[in-house]
Amino acid sequence: MTSPLPTPDLRAWILTQAEAGTDPREVTAAMLAQGWTEQAAIDAVERTMREHLESHARRHGLPVPVPVPAPIERNGPALLQAGDRQVQVLASLLHPRVIVFGNLLAAEECDALIALARRQIKRSPVFDPDTGQDQQHQARTSEGMFFGRGANPLCARVEARIAALLNWPLENGEGLQVLRYGPGAQYEPHYDYFDPARPGAEVALRRGGQRVASLVIYLNTPTQGGATTFPDAHLEVAPIKGNAVYFSYDRPHPMTGTLHGGAPVVEGEKWVATKWLRERRHD
Repeated sequence: MTSPLPTPDLRAWILTQAEAGTDPREVTAAMLAQGWTEQAAIDAVERTMREHLESHARRHGLPVPVPVPAPIERNGPALLQAGDRQVQVLASLLHPRVIVFGNLLAAEECDALIALARRQIKRSPVFDPDTGQDQQHQARTSEGMFFGRGANPLCARVEARIAALLNWPLENGEGLQVLRYGPGAQYEPHYDYFDPARPGAEVALRRGGQRVASLVIYLNTPTQGGATTFPDAHLEVAPIKGNAVYFSYDRPHPMTGTLHGGAPVVEGEKWVATKWLRERRHD
């Protein structure tokens, strides 16, 4: 049974509440008091917001937003069950959408990923948006390698945990990329989405569509430096072993505020595992 469509007056009220920053749970609670069922109220709010955002994008010549993983709600629980492991919510920023997770990987899992990757690492490439090929670039001075999805039991376990944590299909994820940053190594600020205006993006978009979210997992704790930076948000996330930083981008546009980079490692080395999430199945 389909949910009833919101009337123009209800749509206007929902948008007014959104502009005022009202918690969506309060909006649906008010609708329940007026006789709406819970699912119908949720559907009406989501439909209203989606249509409003799509209309706004088209009027201003912007990309239309798409669904992204939404692992936590506002003022939600501090501990999440991610399949086989309990994960902590350490910090949450609404714009850009950034969440810092604690205890995503056990210390021994971090060590094992590093050991597996160390045998294969080489100078990290950067996706060239004009050719659609990976190539080395001075903006990225790390070493790294890619695991195919489910390449080994450890990767399969971590990927299943991530899918449960982010509530996003396992098959919509790229394989894990493991990177090593030595002293002085960094990754200058950049976006993870593929710019559809560049000719090389078509090559990447054929396999699963656009990237919609990123998860960077810290496999060790550098002595100094190596923070993940978000310049537009004036935010730095410290690289702590076993923790991770998640951020999503509902359209390939700087308005998402997801410009980010890896600050230089000052002392020691930094190891990370990166997981990118796509719109659709990625093969």
